[in-house]
Amino acid sequence: MPRPLGELEDAVMTRVWKWNRPVTVREVLEDLQQERSIAYTTVMTVLDNLHQKGWVRREAEGRAYRYEAVSTRAAYAAALMNEAWSQSDNPAAALVAFFGMMSEEQRLALRDAVRIAQGPEQAEQVEQPGQPEAAEHTAGEKPAYENPASAEDPTGR
Repeated sequence: MPRPLGELEDAVMTRVWKWNRPVTVREVLEDLQQERSIAYTTVMTVLDNLHQKGWVRREAEGRAYRYEAVSTRAAYAAALMNEAWSQSDNPAAALVAFFGMMSEEQRLALRDAVRIAQGPEQAEQVEQPGQPEAAEHTAGEKPAYENPASAEDPTGR
């Protein structure tokens, strides 16, 4: 599991991910300088550290390097969420609480992501007319995530 990026590491990786191509220290430096005062050697050190940690690969170009992301920002975010989720003593309750914090737009994105992850065969089974979308348990059976303290509202609100 990756350790969360520091503030400056995240600022550098944001550019590497956004540009989606091999970048030089100078390119990152010039873009960062639009927001803050920062030295070339600082950006070079951050990119070297990111290389040592496995976030970027680098290829020599003359006396400098070009750096390229090893994975996507989405993969990084997913790994952080997975790590946080796996730390819970009740993962299902943690998911329910997380879903309760989501905006409607985020819930729609989640629904789309679940459909994509399930594939076409499972999506057809879930979306059959007359069946509730999230009917994972039978009538009268309590879902596993429900806890007695929040039986009225599984989000805990």
